[in-house]
Amino acid sequence: MKIATFNINGVKARIETLLAWLDEAKPDVALLQEIKSVDEGFPRELFEERGYNVETHGQKGFNGVAILSRLPLEDVTRGLPGDDSDEQARWIEAIVVGDQAVRLCCLYLPNGNPTPGPKYDYKLAWMGRMKARVQDILAEEMPAVFAGDYNVIPQAEDAKRPDAWREDALFRPETRAAYRRLLHLGLTEAFRARTAGPGHYSFWDYQAGAWDRDDGIRIDHHLLTPQAADLMAGCWIERDVRAREKPSDHVPVWLELAI
Repeated sequence: MKIATFNINGVKARIETLLAWLDEAKPDVALLQEIKSVDEGFPRELFEERGYNVETHGQKGFNGVAILSRLPLEDVTRGLPGDDSDEQARWIEAIVVGDQAVRLCCLYLPNGNPTPGPKYDYKLAWMGRMKARVQDILAEEMPAVFAGDYNVIPQAEDAKRPDAWREDALFRPETRAAYRRLLHLGLTEAFRARTAGPGHYSFWDYQAGAWDRDDGIRIDHHLLTPQAADLMAGCWIERDVRAREKPSDHVPVWLELAI
């Protein structure tokens, strides 16, 4: 099973780019973030005619997450538990039913800037709520994947210019500590389990020629429960997608499970 997480940065603005990638790459499951569309406006027919089951949790003009799966989806839930007042569409999960069932959680973690301030408080609180949800899922003892745009630079080697990010919400010590608390529950960060060293990025800003200078950061991650980690056959970044016409500022990050 090949699973790709991809912050598309507007599904309608980049529909041709997204469809061309799907037709070429053919993921079994695509987890999308920043669809920037309400559920009713999501162009689901374009994906269904390509053989995908479609589940969305959308929001007008902002945020929004979606699961596209060639395999059946069950137990679909929308929204991260823990705050009934939170109206931001940042979390969707479902069980993918194949030869072995896998719970997939697609997430778009808050950016948190500017810091300090209410947006950063929301980011850290959201990460605390995610930790609680991860604990509940770990108790199920089934393969589960938490994938998406985390808006977290885990280590200095995950940025071309780490010093430029020291006070940014993506790299502040509190952010990285909250991320480590997720890992310390027993999750495996798939990419770093397979690839060490600097120079691996999943996001390049549109400004200041960041792509041309390879001035990137790695903020799109797959975190795996022990049962999913046992099935991991590979994890890689599809870097070249950033060089295509009308790209997202993110690129797909792939996870392959041996099922």
